[in-house]
Amino acid sequence: MAFKPLHDRVLVRRIASDDKTKGGLIIPDSAKEKPSEGEVIACGPGARKDSGELIAMAVKAGDRILFGKWSGTEVTINGEELLIMKESDILGVTA
Repeated sequence: MAFKPLHDRVLVRRIASDDKTKGGLIIPDSAKEKPSEGEVIACGPGARKDSGELIAMAVKAGDRILFGKWSGTEVTINGEELLIMKESDILGVTA
């Protein structure tokens, strides 16, 4: 992919959620929410302090992350729907 985010931004691919509940009920498409879990595709170099010093990113390409429901901006790159968000919108990294 030829896209590289700038500053402290992260490019994320959503990870699809299950179609069934734990009890076995099938969730119809109209009732599904967009997943709030994703995989980091690319990261920018990081933010800068007022002094110009670079603050390194806490995530890297390949990390699975959790993010807020309304986080990021949806973009289409090479026909694939992805999200661009600031690193501060990421809630945590899953193992």
